[in-house]
Amino acid sequence: MKRIGLCGLVCLAFLAIAARSQEPASGTSQNKTVQKVPVEHTSASSGQQMYVSYCAVCHGKGGKGDGPAAAALKAPPPDLTMLAKNNNGTFPAEHVEHVLQFGVDAPAHGAKDMPIWGPLLSSLQGKTSGGDALVQLRVRNLTNYIQSLQAK
Repeated sequence: MKRIGLCGLVCLAFLAIAARSQEPASGTSQNKTVQKVPVEHTSASSGQQMYVSYCAVCHGKGGKGDGPAAAALKAPPPDLTMLAKNNNGTFPAEHVEHVLQFGVDAPAHGAKDMPIWGPLLSSLQGKTSGGDALVQLRVRNLTNYIQSLQAK
């Protein structure tokens, strides 16, 4: 794993969330917990690798919102395979890029569970030259991968 500052590590812990359910006692409701772990460094050129490492835990490997952490979230993650269908057949690439860089603002659903990826992806680059260009490359490649998941 690439070495990053403590602040970056704390922020990145939110990226790789793994949920586990505890077996409920007889007659009680199921208690869900979220375990936060440090994120591994991924290639900026692989949208699939970034998706699997950062997104699949909530959105599921196929993008249907059924990842292992989904049950522990306040609101279910959206089915990413339906983005084009829900947008009159056109994949909303600019919207996806905006969400990845700046997060979502849905106060009606309570607190935001999804991390704001722009600063977090930037922290992966550290102080390297061309960091902003690499963040843009990551966002573009991740968006392209999400586009490849669209339902036919």
